[in-house]
Amino acid sequence: MIIPNFVVYNEKGLFCETGNFYLDPQHPVDNAVVSHAHGDHAIPGHTNVFCTPATGSIMQLRLKKNAGKAFFPYAFKQPFSINNVLISFYPAGHILGSAMVLMEYKGVRYLYTGDFKLQEDDTCEPAELVEADVFITETTFANPDVIHPDPVKEISQLNNSDHNVLLGAYVLGKTQRLISLISKYCPSRTIFLHHSMMAVTKLYEEYSFHPGSYDLYNRKLMKMPGKGFVYIVPPLTFESYFRAKGVMRVFASGWKRLQNNNDMSLYISDHADWNDILRSIEIVKPKEVWTLHGDGSYLKSHLAGKMPVKILI
Repeated sequence: MIIPNFVVYNEKGLFCETGNFYLDPQHPVDNAVVSHAHGDHAIPGHTNVFCTPATGSIMQLRLKKNAGKAFFPYAFKQPFSINNVLISFYPAGHILGSAMVLMEYKGVRYLYTGDFKLQEDDTCEPAELVEADVFITETTFANPDVIHPDPVKEISQLNNSDHNVLLGAYVLGKTQRLISLISKYCPSRTIFLHHSMMAVTKLYEEYSFHPGSYDLYNRKLMKMPGKGFVYIVPPLTFESYFRAKGVMRVFASGWKRLQNNNDMSLYISDHADWNDILRSIEIVKPKEVWTLHGDGSYLKSHLAGKMPVKILI
């Protein structure tokens, strides 16, 4: 029997009272099950952190001594228990080490997605959905009007010009995916990385995800016009170069607002879109859908009469 309040939101985040643990809490807690290492899901200061090995490595790299007092890394599909709740991690396809969290209690299966995507990505483990009674899904792009384009077609736009490109991207996940896409589909381009992106990218390689060829930013070369260089930089650096001359300004994101005032749109998202969320529901075959991290109202309306949809936040 499904427990209606098996997970609930409180002041610290998404809480499983039955197991006395949080899923991606937003404040320090005793027991944190962390789906992946992005900063809005993995914060410093927890006592016990349960996650995949790669997520733990990234957290420790980025958060240093404040990453958490004790880490308990578990491989994908390696079950473990927290206070009688059986937990297993399954790949979420979002970034390196990202996991969906399958929780089993008294014969009922609850699947928490964290952030996930179904698009192909050679720089992380592909998403692996499993059947569950309750599907607790992110709804970042759960809008019928949002359908992500083919990332290969998007990145191939860089072949239409030999201008040097200032390419804005998030340091973790997006950058490594862009290196891979550019290396494969824009082979004439030379990739430079901002110094802040080097350590995480090297960590990807330690986990046997080699994105492609790149080098540290070379200011002298980037000033040479028409050489086909791509300089990947984090958002703050991208904004600081708003007067950059002789380069195309491009930002890789699924958000329309981040394409404004750029020289070219580059819609590459690491989240599931509307179609992928519906496809995921078909695969998981849940009795109920619970939503979070976005607007669940479209999904609730679409599934009305088919299955209950509860909007957690």
